[in-house]
Formats: sequence, C-alpha cells, structure tokens
Amino acid sequence: MNRDQCTVLPNIACISAGPLRPWQERLAKQMMLDNLDTGIAVSALADACAMSRSHFTRKFKQSTGLAPQEWLRQQRVQRSKELLATSTLLLVDIAVACGFYDQPHFCRVFMKTEGMTPHTWQMQARSAA
Repeated sequence: MNRDQCTVLPNIACISAGPLRPWQERLAKQMMLDNLDTGIAVSALADACAMSRSHFTRKFKQSTGLAPQEWLRQQRVQRSKELLATSTLLLVDIAVACGFYDQPHFCRVFMKTEGMTPHTWQMQARSAA
C-alpha cells in the first residue's frame, strides 16, 4: 500500500508544478481586463481557474512574472497612458476609468511606474504626436 502512495505523490507534485495552463492564463487575464475599472478579487480568478487562491497566485506569477495585482496595476497604467494620449478626459476621470481609487492614487502609481506625473507624460505624448 505504501509503495502505491509513493508513486502517486510524485505524480501529483509534477502536475501541480509549473505555470498556469494557457486557457487559465487567458481566462484570468481577460477577467482582469474586463474588470479593469472596478477590480476583481483574486479568489474569483482562482475559482474560475479551478484552484485555490494561493495556488493560483503562485502559478500566475510563474506564468507572467508578476503577481495578479501587479499585472492588473500594470494594465491600468497602460490603459491610462492610452487615454492620456488620445482623450480629453480630466485626470480624475482617467483615474476612475482605469480603476484607481482617486486622482492622487493614480498620480502616485503612475509616478512610481513611469517616473513622471501623468500630466507631464501627457504633454510629452501629445508634443511627440
């Protein structure tokens, strides 16, 4: 009996190791993009991928190099840059549309990520166009 258990356990470990399956990564990313403005709980992503929250978080990071919340933050900044470059929305409206709590939160995250304020980035983007 013990011998059978020893051969099964390594197989289970091998199956659970490694990144998300391609369908799981696509689904999780799409769910996050669909909820960019409101956010989505990591537990909801994990449920959709049929795994625990902690297991999903580890596998997502193996697949993308980023934790789910970091990946979502990166997508929010990317979307904000698109809006800054192409729209006439106010910064507060861009912040809300991209899922930031408020304009100061948006400006802090943007500054940390891009090394300049959203307004400065916008002026540079528009002068280059």
